[in-house]
Amino acid sequence: MKIHIYDTETELIKGLADYFVATVNAAIRKKDECAVVLSGGSSPKKLYQLLASDEYKNEVDWGKVSFFFGDERYVPFDHPDNNGLMAKQTLFEPLQIDESKIFYIGTSLSPEQEAANYTDAIFSYFGERQTKFDLVLLGLGDNAHTASLFPHTDVLYEEEAIVRPVYLENQQVYRITLTAPIINEAHTIAFLVYGQSKAAAVQQVLKGEKNIERFPAQLIQPLDGTVNWFLDEAAASEM
Repeated sequence: MKIHIYDTETELIKGLADYFVATVNAAIRKKDECAVVLSGGSSPKKLYQLLASDEYKNEVDWGKVSFFFGDERYVPFDHPDNNGLMAKQTLFEPLQIDESKIFYIGTSLSPEQEAANYTDAIFSYFGERQTKFDLVLLGLGDNAHTASLFPHTDVLYEEEAIVRPVYLENQQVYRITLTAPIINEAHTIAFLVYGQSKAAAVQQVLKGEKNIERFPAQLIQPLDGTVNWFLDEAAASEM
């Protein structure tokens, strides 16, 4: 595990953008393609905007990158909380990414059916190859969840399925998520966490007692890949 701490949020986003470019380009050099899993929520929005900016947009051969999602809220695609829509507006449309390279998590059918459909899409993409993403981007909630692996949910103990629906009782909503086993298969995992509100969760996950029920992000321990934590000073302040 590697921890990268930056003085400011702006420096943090740029540091992860540089890491993203280097990781993606290394995969393309090695096998002429790259499979990236994007995170949702508010934290990565600035990262996607920077990658699509004039400073970075020509740093990657985007036609060789395929995009997946770590999780999705069970809301329509045009809903402002939809992770796919956010990525489309901030990354895919500005970079003119071909639709064939984007694997959205659907929400028009039942959560169970959409989880099955996304499983099929992932297996179809990898075919005979090992189901191993090149880069998985993750965030961290102030309750120590990542993707839609929330405290006290049965998905934390999933060992076989690679995509699962999750019902959050306290919010009475469904989400669809990649599970820990498929995330841990990745070559590289990068957490993006910033702000004082995340400091306690960062400390609990990285330095606290082992308790995946309370701190689900502790599940993320790649089998033979690397996990990197990109933090600003505020998020790292309680370590």
